[in-house]
Amino acid sequence: MDPFLYQYAVGGAVFSVGMIYAARQGYVGLSGKALQRALLMIGGLAGFAIVQGYLQYAPMTELPAIPYTGEPLTKGMIGQPIDYAVMVGYFVAILVIGTFFGQGQKDTKDFFFGGQRFSWWLIAFSLVASVIGSYSFVKYSQVAFNHGLASSQTYLNDWFWLPLLLFGWLPILYFSRLTSVPEYFEHRFGRSTRNVVTGLLLLYLVGYVGINLFTMGRALETLLGVDVFLAACVVAAISAVYVTMGGQTSVIMTDLFQGLMLMATGLVILVLGVDHLGGWDIFWQHLPRGHRQAFPHFNADPTYNAVGIFWQDAMAGSAMYYFLNQGILMRFMAARSVEEGRKAAMAVLAILMPLAAIVVASGGWVGRALAHAGVMPSDMPPRDVFFLTAEFLAVPGVFGLVLAALTAALMSTVDTLITAVAAVVVNDIIRPLRPESTETELLRAARFTSMAVAIIGVALVPVFQQFDSIYAAHGAFTAAITPPMVVALLLGVFWRRFTPTAALATLIGGTLMVFLSVLEPSIIAPFAHGTPPGEAGEGLLGGAKQYAFMRAFFGLVVCSVIAVTVTLFTTARPLAEVRGYVWGTVETAVGRYTGREGAESYSAWVNAAVSRLDDDGRHGPGGLPGARIGAALAKDLDATVGSLIYVADTRVWLGGLRSSHAMVVGIDEEGGHSVALAPDAWDAAVGEARADKAVVVQRLYA
Repeated sequence: MDPFLYQYAVGGAVFSVGMIYAARQGYVGLSGKALQRALLMIGGLAGFAIVQGYLQYAPMTELPAIPYTGEPLTKGMIGQPIDYAVMVGYFVAILVIGTFFGQGQKDTKDFFFGGQRFSWWLIAFSLVASVIGSYSFVKYSQVAFNHGLASSQTYLNDWFWLPLLLFGWLPILYFSRLTSVPEYFEHRFGRSTRNVVTGLLLLYLVGYVGINLFTMGRALETLLGVDVFLAACVVAAISAVYVTMGGQTSVIMTDLFQGLMLMATGLVILVLGVDHLGGWDIFWQHLPRGHRQAFPHFNADPTYNAVGIFWQDAMAGSAMYYFLNQGILMRFMAARSVEEGRKAAMAVLAILMPLAAIVVASGGWVGRALAHAGVMPSDMPPRDVFFLTAEFLAVPGVFGLVLAALTAALMSTVDTLITAVAAVVVNDIIRPLRPESTETELLRAARFTSMAVAIIGVALVPVFQQFDSIYAAHGAFTAAITPPMVVALLLGVFWRRFTPTAALATLIGGTLMVFLSVLEPSIIAPFAHGTPPGEAGEGLLGGAKQYAFMRAFFGLVVCSVIAVTVTLFTTARPLAEVRGYVWGTVETAVGRYTGREGAESYSAWVNAAVSRLDDDGRHGPGGLPGARIGAALAKDLDATVGSLIYVADTRVWLGGLRSSHAMVVGIDEEGGHSVALAPDAWDAAVGEARADKAVVVQRLYA
């Protein structure tokens, strides 16, 4: 089977379903803005197909391999003291940034969602640091050294899900004011389903923390010879400190800084490698032709095959990541509007994820080219190739920046996950059990949970040490845990007939079947597309190493069969009960968000003079501060009493750090272009230092 045709046949079907849903709701079409969206969606998919098709099929020349004649690489400390001084300095800088921007957390909305005030570009760049974990540098450099550009397959296959995400799930998630993914399952299916999802999601998120800490421990073991467990403890402690103090704002601001650091470091390694070999053409031709293909062999290698990577990463993994990963969804929900969330998602998938594919794999690609050119030995340990290549190319001090980037990659993923787990614990366990809890008590619980998650993540490090590689550990974990939640969420949003009984059966039955496949891997064989099982591990769960990638396909099929079968024999909830939580009912969700039904619409930005309003009340479903606006401003915004507005500092580069939502509580007929803000909104968007400066105002939704 041809892997390119297979991926675009199956993935194209998912994309087409998403476009149909989007068209039926008017988001894409044949005229105006709807046409622009349609062309953007289709053009993006075509762009990825052209790039991958060229890499897979185009004729390319290859230079002959040159034997390595240098000294064998010896095991020992990598880097110089100055490199580690730079890395320690980076740790301190991140702590300062995180704690500084995390000041003033008043409630759980601030802690988890940063006040929902950030611009798309700030969200997007901070997400880059979250999608590039420390495991990404290490595991993808290892894969890139062994398989070349096929390592980018994971980063270039998310586009299939984009229409369903942008025009189906994201508006429901945002407008319904959901604080967590499990909360959606309760609204859609009931309390029992929420409880099951809470348990599965916590297992997924805490396990992810453990994988990242394991990776950093492994990295520091290679660099310094320190114990894996001890290294994980140190990094976990530092990450937990600034997350505990500042929540989502600290995460976004530190991740913005770390995202830029990560991009720069990966690109520097590539540039240095190309320069060392004498130019791009020589570098490119010293990559063996097989290492320049977009996809590995379809099914021959049980440790890395195209069909398994597709089902694990493109289908189960990407769906879980963008639809159910609490940490990523909290970032989208921190945007000032749904449209800003869409822009952030588009920027991540169209621009930043392809760059991330280069960044995380550059060490492996350069290492292979240097080995093919006889500059470095071809028998380098693949798991160490990132460090060995970086040290070879970088001078002392610069290599310290590379180590700092690796640290950034770890902390930027761990901080997102820690915040996500705290959100699930507070919103899905503590709130339901203790509805009388005050915001102060909940905020204290969120901070305590953040510390506890770091401790539990460290405790999981020995579990993941049993796998041969970080990629294998990560793959086995995600393939086993994600299918039941992915199927239940997608059918819940996009199939109105899907029943509560079927959702519960899918989650419980699917999880049990996936666990059974670990105990008895042979049941995956009929679903394996001819992929060999690979070697089994030791102990009761040793079967997790067999069919590690194809377990995701097995899980998706089994869960889908359970879901459809049970649905056909059970009763669905009336549409009136689930409006706002299923596709095609966004106007109800808008009403839940603003207090009155409406649609997505946005006014132009308007400059306004600002003053302070003596009103401490909270208004609308979101408990927003109030605002009085002048009649001229109301006319330009097409706003009335009850309209939702967004007020921001005129300095665009702040990305929403000085801004606030507010609800119009009155219109002054003689007010002109003016807005008077309640104290909380005034403090967030203006402050005494800029009391004489104008602000910009936009009306959101109608």
